[in-house]
Amino acid sequence: MSPGERAALELAEAAREPAGGGGGFAASLFMGRPRLSRVSPLPRQTLEDRDQGDAFLERLGRFMDAEVDPDAIDRDGEIPERVIAGLSRLGAFGIKIPARYGGLGLSQTNYSRAAMLLGSRCANLTALLSAHQSIGVPQPLLTFGTDEQRRRFLPRCAGGDISAFALTEPGVGSDPAKMETVATPSPDGTHYVLDGEKLWCTNGTKAGLAVVMAKTPGAPGGGAPKISAFVVEMDAPGVEVVQRCRFMGLRALYNGVIRFDRVRVPAENLILGEGRGLKVALTTLNTGRITLPAACAGMAKRCLEWATSWAGERVQWGAPIGRHDAVAQKLAGIAADAFAIESMTLYTSALVDRDKRADVRVEAAFAKLWGSEAAWRIVNETMQIRGGRGYETAASLAARGEAPVPVERFLRDSRINTIFEGSSEIMRLFIAREALDPHLKVAGAALNTQLSTTARLRAALRAARFYALWYPGLWIPRAGGLAATHPALRKDMRKARALSRKLARRQFHAMLRHGPKLEKRQILLGRFVDIGAELFAMTTSVSHASHLLEAGDLDPGGINSLVSKVQYFCKTSRGRVAGLFAATRRNADREGYRLAASLLK
Repeated sequence: MSPGERAALELAEAAREPAGGGGGFAASLFMGRPRLSRVSPLPRQTLEDRDQGDAFLERLGRFMDAEVDPDAIDRDGEIPERVIAGLSRLGAFGIKIPARYGGLGLSQTNYSRAAMLLGSRCANLTALLSAHQSIGVPQPLLTFGTDEQRRRFLPRCAGGDISAFALTEPGVGSDPAKMETVATPSPDGTHYVLDGEKLWCTNGTKAGLAVVMAKTPGAPGGGAPKISAFVVEMDAPGVEVVQRCRFMGLRALYNGVIRFDRVRVPAENLILGEGRGLKVALTTLNTGRITLPAACAGMAKRCLEWATSWAGERVQWGAPIGRHDAVAQKLAGIAADAFAIESMTLYTSALVDRDKRADVRVEAAFAKLWGSEAAWRIVNETMQIRGGRGYETAASLAARGEAPVPVERFLRDSRINTIFEGSSEIMRLFIAREALDPHLKVAGAALNTQLSTTARLRAALRAARFYALWYPGLWIPRAGGLAATHPALRKDMRKARALSRKLARRQFHAMLRHGPKLEKRQILLGRFVDIGAELFAMTTSVSHASHLLEAGDLDPGGINSLVSKVQYFCKTSRGRVAGLFAATRRNADREGYRLAASLLK
């Protein structure tokens, strides 16, 4: 590795939390031993928790209908102060903040349900509230803050004092080793002096507080600088909003360039400790990522309403266009994918509710990756179904006397979701690292040239013993373990389990074929990740549907429709998996890389 590559890797690995309890369900998919008992039955929301969420959602929905004009917000590029004040009165800035700090104290599941509602109406408000609570000051302090920090800052956040998150810099995206913002401790240890510039700081132009990542000095004797996290008062001397950034969508996003020029930050505003900032950032993003697929689920369900309605009323060639196969297949895909996004989101949210410190990094990353990409397909297909009326703005449609369906706005606003909080490419690398982690624990030492020959030989023998038992088991079908799955869907769950074994085998074969160079084969690793994401979508969809069917709240027509929808989704998902498996063996990756290299010259 180059020094830069090694520095980036060491920094990321130092902040990485080892998986506890053998890893979660999502990670187990890559080892061919999916822990189905962790996903089925789906963790249930209690009646009390559900009632609390229903009450808040009812108030939030009424407010959105009466007070919010999403098209006007998009047109003006501003969220009216009366809307922000109204949301504050509802408690929408403190949904998960405990009541003792002035918040509503609702669960992660209810928070995700609120994001679904917001995502079905106004992406700008979704971004405002999500950035404030999911990655802004509340989440880091709820997870890592001291009692004193929580008492000082959480009541302000719950009361509507908007917070922001500042990590990215003009020259730094997903490689924090290159971070240039520095926090220098004062000689007396009472404060730090913050200098630097942050880019794309969401909520930064309107925030009263921000979580800021900065380099702090390393250990005495020349230790490498570490990254630390601070709560910064945005009205402190030396804090400057250099520019508000404008975008293709989310036109009312309060996102900007923030400069810090010798800003004094009290030492008590340090979160978790010096050098623990990247852990704060990564853990915060793990939980915060759940909000994105939640909002995508709400948007997808709204698109399904619009697409279905139009396909039923628009007549071409003597029949509603929804009766024509080309459009009918689009409708089926939208319905199935929307259900899958919701299932992934609710499952991951339930894990957080069951254990606030649960390791959901892979589940959240899967939901974010698959959910945001599926949502983009959904809104794109919705526009295609509506044709010119999808491309036309809501205002223009209204001026012609037609229903102002804002598909055009939804498409612009949803494009960022595959980039926000870790692009799809970064998510695939992140998940691939987690997928390989069990193998690195077993065999990594055998490949480490910095260890002695004796140590490497011992590690190789341990690895040989492990693989001598593990690999043959991947060829043996497993029975049982599906009691919690609805009988009509057990076949789909069994096939998902079998595909998990095949995924583990193929990934292991790739490790043998490429060795340490596998980390450079990012597209190949991405295909394995995409297979895992499809399996996660299948299993959570089956589990969610089984829960709904067991609850008995559906009429016979609804039961048949739900079963058909999930069976259809699983079949189409298996088709995508078959294509991904084929591409791991037959592809044009080498030719593509050579072509790109010639273009870069």
